[in-house]
Amino acid sequence: MSGKGRTGDGRGRLGSMLSGLAVAVGCVLFLGGFAWGAVVYKPYTVPTESMTPTVHAGDRVLAQRIDGGEVRRGDVVVFTDQAWGAVPMVKRVVGIGGDKIACCGEDGRLTVNGKPLDEPYLREKGQASVEDFTAEVPEGQLFLLGDARAASLDSRVHLEDAGRGSVPRGAVQARVDAIAWPMDGMVERPRAFAALPGGVSSPGPLRLQLGAVLVGMVLILGGSAYGPVAARFGRSARKSRGEVPAGAH
Repeated sequence: MSGKGRTGDGRGRLGSMLSGLAVAVGCVLFLGGFAWGAVVYKPYTVPTESMTPTVHAGDRVLAQRIDGGEVRRGDVVVFTDQAWGAVPMVKRVVGIGGDKIACCGEDGRLTVNGKPLDEPYLREKGQASVEDFTAEVPEGQLFLLGDARAASLDSRVHLEDAGRGSVPRGAVQARVDAIAWPMDGMVERPRAFAALPGGVSSPGPLRLQLGAVLVGMVLILGGSAYGPVAARFGRSARKSRGEVPAGAH
């Protein structure tokens, strides 16, 4: 009998084999996507409103575990620093070692090494800071500001500290990639920082991981549904040929 012959319950052997393969591959993708995500990402709850409107207090974010050396300007990072209270905080990196940060110019914008930045993510429009300041970032350090500049306790309030308002790269635990709850989507990299030396960081693998989970789910559901659907169509076909009594199930 050929590999395409019919089995007793009306399913083709080839169809049964493919449906089983679909379920197996689907399980690998579904479980693998979740496992990969658990290794790469860590969930955090944002504690304050200092990063609104990008993220709000109470938002659940997915942050990619990274080394401090991977941080680029524009990244929204989770960090812990003793001088800032030794609790996880979420801020945006606006300067790295060697940068000169200043605000505000005649147009009210923040400047990095003399280059004014467009910051569409800010909550307050107009002035990029309610007070003027200048800071030079030591090597190996990061200068961080909140997107809600009028309400954020950030590098500006630590300018008199030993680090001149900055934190060590090693203080960074993760980079925020997406807002998981409420489901507001990915946190994009600001274009303004792309023109500066070093550019911006690449997005993490979250979209690929979600794609693997979704494809896996479709394969599992499709493969699992094949048997009952094929059996129903098989009975209907045999009934139409008079091979099955009308009252049979």
